Amino acid sequence: MDRLNLAAEAVDFSRQQNIARPELSAFRALQKPERMPFTIRIASSERDLHKAVHVRRSAYGRHLPEFAEKMTVDACDRAPGTAILLAESKLDGAPLGTMRIQTNEFAPLGVQQSVQLPDWLGTGRLAEATRLGVAGGSVGRVVKMMLFKSLFLYCEQNQIDWMVITARSPLDREYEAMLFEDVFGDKQFMPMSHVGGLPHRVLVGEVGVARQRWEEAGHPLFPFVFQTHHPDIDLRAADLSFEREPVRCPEASDVAYGR
Repeated sequence: MDRLNLAAEAVDFSRQQNIARPELSAFRALQKPERMPFTIRIASSERDLHKAVHVRRSAYGRHLPEFAEKMTVDACDRAPGTAILLAESKLDGAPLGTMRIQTNEFAPLGVQQSVQLPDWLGTGRLAEATRLGVAGGSVGRVVKMMLFKSLFLYCEQNQIDWMVITARSPLDREYEAMLFEDVFGDKQFMPMSHVGGLPHRVLVGEVGVARQRWEEAGHPLFPFVFQTHHPDIDLRAADLSFEREPVRCPEASDVAYGR
């Protein structure tokens, strides 16, 4: 299985923040926090949501310009059981990345508008990651990795059983490299009605065994994700809904058009 090219970039980027120190072992990384030039938090205001939309438009515009022009804050962004992650520059507060996490606590996932999930997922606590967008360049690639670390931490914190991803080719290989597995068969692409009929793979990662699987696989990002403390990730909950009632996402797009 191909590993993420991002592995070396993430580690190098991390080291550049502390260029004068020697390379840390996994054990030392566990004890010492690692700072980044950006923060990640859960959106807590309308202004935050509009920042997230700004990043989405920019990222999706590189691949789907017509779709990007129509993007706005939608009902799902404010729905109970949904969190919008927002990465911001420490220098000027500019938005650098975003991801929407929707759980099935109050409503079915967006992907369930297109496919019926198998029974072994039907009784679990699920979280689907959508609307991923990041700034261009090497910083954006590291922001993407930090957003996925935040996704895992959020799921662990909220006792989620399975992380759910939909991905088109060739971006599906990134999730294979993060040890996500197919739901419907090996490398099977299925048309998704909620994203214009485009073919996607549906992949899942089991939260409770993720650490063990990454360690056993010798994943190059294991120290970065699981043994390094990143204090710039703040996942304290924020409720943007006006009423606590089920809200179905009108449209949940593929997770990784932004690169």
